Amino acid sequence: MDPVVDVVVIGAGQAGLSSAYFLRRAGLDFVVLDANPGPGGAWRHRWPTLRLGTVHGIHDLPGLALPHTDEDRPASEVVAEYFGRYEREFDLPVLRPVAVKAVRDTGSTLRVETARGAWEARALINATGTWDRPFWPRYPGQAEFAGRQLHTADYRGPEEFVGKRVVVVGGGASAVQALIELAPGAAATTWVTRRPPVWRDGPFTPEVGRAAVARVAEAVEAGRPPESVVSVTGLVLTPEVVEARRSGVLDRLPVFDRLTADGVAWDDGRFVPADTILWATGFRHALDHLAPLRLRGHGGGITVAGTRVAADPRVHLVGYGPSASTIGATRAGRAAVAELKRYLAGRAAPVG
Repeated sequence: MDPVVDVVVIGAGQAGLSSAYFLRRAGLDFVVLDANPGPGGAWRHRWPTLRLGTVHGIHDLPGLALPHTDEDRPASEVVAEYFGRYEREFDLPVLRPVAVKAVRDTGSTLRVETARGAWEARALINATGTWDRPFWPRYPGQAEFAGRQLHTADYRGPEEFVGKRVVVVGGGASAVQALIELAPGAAATTWVTRRPPVWRDGPFTPEVGRAAVARVAEAVEAGRPPESVVSVTGLVLTPEVVEARRSGVLDRLPVFDRLTADGVAWDDGRFVPADTILWATGFRHALDHLAPLRLRGHGGGITVAGTRVAADPRVHLVGYGPSASTIGATRAGRAAVAELKRYLAGRAAPVG
């Protein structure tokens, strides 16, 4: 017989661990299913040259502060260690590697199916994030390009691009970080984006943060796919970025119209030769396992009120839309658990 729990949490990144912490405090019976082989969530997959001091910031998980450490250490190592310690400190029931294949409605429970068996849950917190769904746009000639194409999900640092002509596609922070790393050793770098980048030279005040969250929340409450954080907040002008702009590394071109065998081309006649295309084009939320629940609306997204899915109050999305940030995920985990505790208190006892 499948194990029965109050709540299944899918994913053990920032959103999943925050939710698990509050579930433990609430006294609910739960399990966390994580597809990764070890702690760290998406952070464990970041490229080794991404140092702790160059990331936008990692907010503390509830109840345990991120320890002060060498900012030159790889962020992937630091966060994996921190998350692992967090799981042990609060004795969180994280099972891994367990990849969830599908979630189905049995009528009385939600059946969470994995390659290692199934769980029956009275409620579900989905905290799978986006790392498993890199977005690859499509352009004419893409199949004919003779060089290498990779996504930032597969980027491991600048060493393998020494002497190469690299075109970086995308207007987010990952594109900027990659360009700054690649420029010293590459034969040439070219940055292309669909829209001109928006630079933010002022402080990231609470007012700016609230406005960004409100804009993304408006989208998910209307059932539209959420916007990316950078599209709402802009790119941060750190001293490193300011120097890269001054030196021309971050001069931007509009995105090309097509790829050729040896580069990228525009309809106006412009051509840039390339050995490599780095697609820094972002990610989409990893929600395919929820497809059997038919949660998506006509707008293409999932309508969410806070963290609760409008179509099914048993399902909460943490780390989705306005909570897709390290600080937002912690707040959303607390809110989701509080709402689920009230919901479950009004329901029948677990099946078992």
